[in-house]
Order: sequence, then structure tokens, then C-alpha cells
Amino acid sequence: MKFINLTRRTEIGANSYYLEIGGHRLVVDCGMHPKNNGDEALPNFKSIADRKVEAILISHAHQDHIGTLPVLMRRQPGARIFMTEITAEIGNTLLHNSVNVMTRQREEIGTMLYPLFTHRETDRASDLWQWCPLRQRISISGERAPERETDALTFEFFDAGHVLGSAGILLRAEGRTVFYTGDVNFDDQTIMEAAIFPEEKIDILIMECTRGDHATPAGWTRAGEEHRLAEAVDRAFTRGGCVLIPVFALGKTQEALAMFYKFRRERLLPEFPIYIGGLSSKMTDIYDRRASMTRRQLARVQLMEKTAPFVLNGQTIHDAAVRAGRIYALSSGMMTPKTLSNTFARRLIENPQHSILFVGYADPLSPAGVLRSAQPGDEIALDPDEPPQRVRCHIEQFQFSAHASRESLIEYAKRLSPKKIVLVHGDPSAVAWVRAKLIVDLPQAEVIVPAPGIELEL
Repeated sequence: MKFINLTRRTEIGANSYYLEIGGHRLVVDCGMHPKNNGDEALPNFKSIADRKVEAILISHAHQDHIGTLPVLMRRQPGARIFMTEITAEIGNTLLHNSVNVMTRQREEIGTMLYPLFTHRETDRASDLWQWCPLRQRISISGERAPERETDALTFEFFDAGHVLGSAGILLRAEGRTVFYTGDVNFDDQTIMEAAIFPEEKIDILIMECTRGDHATPAGWTRAGEEHRLAEAVDRAFTRGGCVLIPVFALGKTQEALAMFYKFRRERLLPEFPIYIGGLSSKMTDIYDRRASMTRRQLARVQLMEKTAPFVLNGQTIHDAAVRAGRIYALSSGMMTPKTLSNTFARRLIENPQHSILFVGYADPLSPAGVLRSAQPGDEIALDPDEPPQRVRCHIEQFQFSAHASRESLIEYAKRLSPKKIVLVHGDPSAVAWVRAKLIVDLPQAEVIVPAPGIELEL
């Protein structure tokens, strides 16, 4: 087996991995970097330019895992594409939105490289995607494989509990097994239920490390954290302010809406208006359509109907008045410049009545990461094209990550006790903690942090 980390650095960026196993070549995930532009936003596809890839497997439809799929399909025209049906539906919507964003960026940053792909190319690409059900063994040719198949390369999707449609991927070939976790959560969320992953013997485990540098606080429970969030919102409303919650359009928006529904139902808060973004509303529609067909909490709740959010877009955000007693759950979660959350935050940041509440991961160098670590009175620039502002609003952080805790990742690795563990999808400090812990807890396993672009013989 050969492995190449196509992500350009040890980080959470344009996630993509090349595998050569059982005489077959495949790529798992092909994301777009949320902070970089042009070619730097792509995985390092040049390192496999001379190799013909047979298949591309997609774990889920977040931008950093599917965002450059049309580009890779263009470069590997014969590759078969596999994902879950829900990931295909979400991914098609997300990629078309990405074309719109890149078209605007073409004017804003003046690059002729954008868009990296077009609406027509996205439609042609999505027509070639093959949908695969969970827990069904599929051959690399796309046919259902016999359960006792041992020689040919097969794969199987397992529910990852991260966002709707997310999956871990089990590969089998020549009597050996490789499991790629993708982004996983081993705990129930407000909507999503915990992952159901294989517990059989695994030879090689490729594991995410997102939360490796964050210990779970003593006594933490999701129910307790939900109540803490409701109390923070109530304090802001009592001050005569509003609340901004930066969220990702896929996953975090729907979890937030589910919490708002519970706050109203349990009378933790009075009735309050909610605002979300256009892409968030499209993703929530998909969650609602799939409500009775997927494993989830609050199975019968239609989020758009029950929470009735107002929808903002790039034009209306500038005209939307900052009004007290409202929650603005706006993307992007990292508050990338020119996004709804960034634009709206610049209107709140200097007013001590308002609150900005963070509920998920943010790259430390992103605007959200910078604001999270800011102290009252600090001057920061959320947008490089705008002047710095002094931080006077209330800032609080909450633990609602859609990623597995580092403790549960270690426990899962210990249960599998694989021969080799390859650590991916984490900032350097997160990966370092997981590696150090595994070396102690699993001394018989070889723990590998793959250098980007370097071929490893596993």
C-alpha cells in the first residue's frame, strides 16, 4: 500500500489523500482550502499528475473535503466517483454556490484563475457521481461485492455522525483492511446521532485529529452546554442587544436551529426572530426533506417550519438593521472576509450591548480565531480592506463541535488496535498531542504523521 498526503500542509485545509492498494489507485476526498486562493486553494494534485486514478471516494460535502472535485475529475477523466446519496445532493448545491463565490472573487481579488470550474462543469460532474448506501460492500468497479470477497478492492461507507451524509470509509483488499474516519463524531449532537463505525480488526487506521489540542472540560454535557448558550443569549437580550453566532452553512446551522427550537419549546427564552444565510437555508431544506429517512434526533421536526428563520444574502445583509432581541446565525463559521458573519460582526464589535457567540471550530488565524482570542479593548481588523476596530462586544465560546473529542478518538483507536495509524486533518498542535498519546497507549502500533506530498510505503 502506498499513501500520499495531498493536503499542502499539516493543517485542516484542502483535505485529500492518495492511496494505492491491491494494485488499484484512488483518491479519498478533494477539498478546497478555506483561506487560500487560486492554485493554493487546491490539494497538491501535481504530485499524482503521472498516475491514473481509478476512483475518487468522498466522505462528506463540506467545502474542505469536496470543494475541488470538478477540478480533480477534469484531471482524472476516467475515475469513478463514489459518495452517499445525501452527500451528492448537498455537494451539488455547495459546488454551485462555490462557483458563485469564485465569480465574485474574480472581481474582488483580480485573479483570472477564478472560477476554478463552472456551473456547466459542475452539472456534468454530478451526473457521473455514483450514490452508495451505508453498510454495503462495493467493488472499485461500482458493483455490489460479495460479502466474502477477499482479493479485489472493495469499500464500504459507515455513518460518521458528523453532518448529514457524512461517512467513514472501510477499504478491503488482499486480506488487509484500511479505515479512513473522515470527519467523525462519536457523541450525539442536537440533530445528528453518534457515529456507527466498524469494530472489527483494522490493519491501518487513517484518523482525523481536529480536536487533538482541546481537552473536554470536566463535567461537560451537551445538555448543560445548551443551557449555558440559552443563558448567554438571554443576557444579551436583557442588555438590549442582539446575538451573532458564526456558523457553517452545512451542519452547524442546522444544529443551531434545533437548539433554538428547543429553547422555545422548553421556554428557556421568549419568542425571538432568527436570521440565517441563503446557502444555510438550502442546506436546511435538505435536512428537512431527509428528516424521516436518516438517523437523527428530533426526527419529525421540520427546522424551517418550526423556527421560521428570515433569510439574508450578500445584498440584503447591508440593509438589515441591527435589532435587539434577535439571533443572527450567519455563515461563514470562520468569518472569512466579505461573508455574512464577517460583515455583520463589524457592525456589532464596538457595541457592549451585543454578543458574538462561537459554537464550533475556527482556524486560529482566521478572523473568527483572532476575535475569539481577543481581549476587551483590543483593536483588530476583521477584514483587511477595512480599518481596525476596538473590541467592546461580549465574546463567549461554547463546545458544540461536530468533531470527535480527542478522548473518544484515542479510545476508538485503542479498540481497533491497528498495526499502523496515519494522523490527518488537524493543526500541528492537535496532531502532535494525538501522536504522543497514541505512542504511549498503543506502543505496538506505528503512528505516522504523513509529510505533505511525500509517498509513504505502508
